[in-house]
Amino acid sequence: MREIDTARILCAIEEIPQAGARGFVFGEGDWPLRGFLVRTREGVFAYVNRCPHAGHGLNLRAHEFLTPDASLILCRSHGALFEKSTGACVAGPCAGRALTAVPVRVEAGYVVLEDAVDAASFEHVEAL
Repeated sequence: MREIDTARILCAIEEIPQAGARGFVFGEGDWPLRGFLVRTREGVFAYVNRCPHAGHGLNLRAHEFLTPDASLILCRSHGALFEKSTGACVAGPCAGRALTAVPVRVEAGYVVLEDAVDAASFEHVEAL
């Protein structure tokens, strides 16, 4: 097993509720990568916290990214719904578009940002 770059750890897998979500901030300064993680039976998926419809964060409160039944990702501003495993918008004002995926992996109990990801390559968005 290769050594984990601890600077790229987003959180421990146990910090994401089963079938739940958790926000993260990666990087420093005025323009860090603001995203969120979604945990499913298939694995962990990560997305930039930016609605493709309005360009702002999906959540109004920290870590609240899912519908009440936790089946879909919800934009709390305009009600758009997204698939958890693909980020595809399935209902709402951005139907046919998708969230921007962020490559991550689970390693040694941690969710780690893939080595090739440059946080500066993602556009900034104000979000909780």
